[in-house]
Amino acid sequence: MKKEAVLAKIKTEKVVAIIRADSPNGLLDCARALAAGGLTSIELTMTTPGAIPMLEKATAELPDFLFGLGTVLDAETARAGILAGAKFIVTPALRPAVITLCRRYSVPVFAGALTPTEIVAAWEAGADAVKVFPAEFFGPAYIKSVKAPLPHIELVPTGGVTPETIGEFLKAGAMAGAAGSALVDGKALKEKNWAVITAKAQAFVKAVAAAGVK
Repeated sequence: MKKEAVLAKIKTEKVVAIIRADSPNGLLDCARALAAGGLTSIELTMTTPGAIPMLEKATAELPDFLFGLGTVLDAETARAGILAGAKFIVTPALRPAVITLCRRYSVPVFAGALTPTEIVAAWEAGADAVKVFPAEFFGPAYIKSVKAPLPHIELVPTGGVTPETIGEFLKAGAMAGAAGSALVDGKALKEKNWAVITAKAQAFVKAVAAAGVK
């Protein structure tokens, strides 16, 4: 899938699920549960043990999903993720070398930043979108404030993104939101309670639709 198509799909779904799975099968089953609820964009974090081989298995078995690799701190890890099939890369902070590597491979990169200075630096370094993290401390109002002078920069808030807040984040100007425990609950993942995860995905999809943001 080409870079433009990956970005278009994320802009359409408007929710990226953040997963810290404990096994390849758990990741695959969780991905299927999310898809049953209407979401197919998934960020597997590098804080997951064995994340790279897990990603490789997932991308091979579920090629129609958008699997990305998150918590990427260096170019070597980004390259390993891309070679394993990652459709996008996410960093928790501004990592220029990771952005450069992703641009070389024509793979979307969402660079972590918080302040306006960091956000502009990430965008100027070549990030396709800026992951505003941690967003829970400032909420949708912060996204709206940043977008006012910087309307050309795509923002993806991470942290505090729930079915109750996703609509407000989108209305404030966010391109999409990334949700972790509010979507993929650790207890449900551990207990393999896929129905709970599907229901949460459905709640997010419903909230996005209700927001009416194209």
